[in-house]
Amino acid sequence: MSQLTLALRDISKSFGGVEVLHKVSLNALGGEVLALLGENGAGKSTLVKILAGDYTPDGGEVVVDDVPAPGLNPRTARKLGIRMIHQEFQDAGALTVAENISLGRWPTAGGLVSWRRLKQRADDVLGQMGVDIDPGALVSSLRVGERQVVEIARALADDAKLLILDEPTAALSQQEVDRLFEWVRRLRDNGVCIVYITHRLDEVFELADRVQVLRNGDVALTSPTSDVTRRQLVEAMVGRDIGEVSRPASAGAGADGEPMITIDDLHVDDQVAGLTLTVRKGEVVCLYGKLGSGTTQVAEVCFGIRKPTGGTLDIAGTSGFPSAPTAAIRRGVGYLPPDRKREGAFMSRSVIENLAAASWGKLAIGNLFVTAGMEKTAYSRWSSKLGIKSADPANQQISQLSGGNQQKVMLARWLERTSNPLVLVEPTRGVDVGARQEIYAAIRDLAAEGQAVLVVTSDYEEAVQLSDRVVVMQRGQQVAEFDGNDVTAQNLTIAAGG
Repeated sequence: MSQLTLALRDISKSFGGVEVLHKVSLNALGGEVLALLGENGAGKSTLVKILAGDYTPDGGEVVVDDVPAPGLNPRTARKLGIRMIHQEFQDAGALTVAENISLGRWPTAGGLVSWRRLKQRADDVLGQMGVDIDPGALVSSLRVGERQVVEIARALADDAKLLILDEPTAALSQQEVDRLFEWVRRLRDNGVCIVYITHRLDEVFELADRVQVLRNGDVALTSPTSDVTRRQLVEAMVGRDIGEVSRPASAGAGADGEPMITIDDLHVDDQVAGLTLTVRKGEVVCLYGKLGSGTTQVAEVCFGIRKPTGGTLDIAGTSGFPSAPTAAIRRGVGYLPPDRKREGAFMSRSVIENLAAASWGKLAIGNLFVTAGMEKTAYSRWSSKLGIKSADPANQQISQLSGGNQQKVMLARWLERTSNPLVLVEPTRGVDVGARQEIYAAIRDLAAEGQAVLVVTSDYEEAVQLSDRVVVMQRGQQVAEFDGNDVTAQNLTIAAGG
């Protein structure tokens, strides 16, 4: 395979008169993995969309194999071997896995679709990745992690010379991550250039040959990975000094707090077997495990989304499993789903509407209607406390906010309703480093004020930085519990089978 070299030189790009890239340069070379880092809003997405031909730069030039490519668009980029896997799924849920892998280029024979060749292509790439997914299954029936695998398989089946991966491991199990990394290294060794966007710094040091950091539309750092430290990368991203991963101070109540979630011998089909767990007022408990460990199912039981097959649950002194999310909300449970855009936020509605949605009934007491003024008042109660940044919360759609600000609005939704306990599933998925720290601080502050918080996470750094206690699950079973100084990345990864 011939190697592709690509250079972006002094690239500028503006939207609505606001310049988001300021003469940014980037070199991507065949046979290497280039990690592209930066907070949300740093310009990463804009830059790689220029790479993929989705955007045309306002200034600068794109050079492919030493030849200027001023008219680069998605079609010409694809002809050059440039492929991009977006963070937001680009699949077709009503089609099968095999059909999605060949989406846009179904093989034909005699003018008709060759279903045999289509299935064979899917079998080949899934087999090479070591992934056990039925090629005949509808994509809409797959879990989040499996859908991400199909997205990756589609790109890898397309003979990429430059592969752009945007947060590809966000929803993958550790086993799937390991397989992906194997395949990425194999592609790199075969001369493919990989541009790898991630918020997980451990992935950078495990996988990348070089790293480039963007901050506020400028290049903040470019270096061989072996020449930089984790601390230097974080400081380059956020523009300020941030310490290494550390344990939080205790919220205070600990073992003396009132139990708000008490789970005993919980069973959920073949996905959870015998979990026992207590979350008290004034503490943050993390339920840690990788995809398929059963942690998400526990959260769904607490919010009435999933029916258990055994065990007991007590929420704030009331026994019994919620029959539906509405019943859980009435009992005081606040819930952040793992996919806020599909399962939590009303993406076409305003920021204030999203924040107030769970409290419309409370806001309307004594009034015929819920007004924008009431929603603005609700927003003002939490915007400063949580650090929500919105230029015009009454009119700005929540879809226009960064991932971190969207997540803060979702958290404020339940605080406005005075929900306690909170059940937060992957609360910082797709959120940049700086916003993560802000969300962690907000959650810790809430616990100090008496909130009981159950966090479900597959990110060991999140568990280390956020929790008072961590319960580890593996394959549906509780395998370990850690607190205090025993909550370390090493202990968590070993216990989870990582």
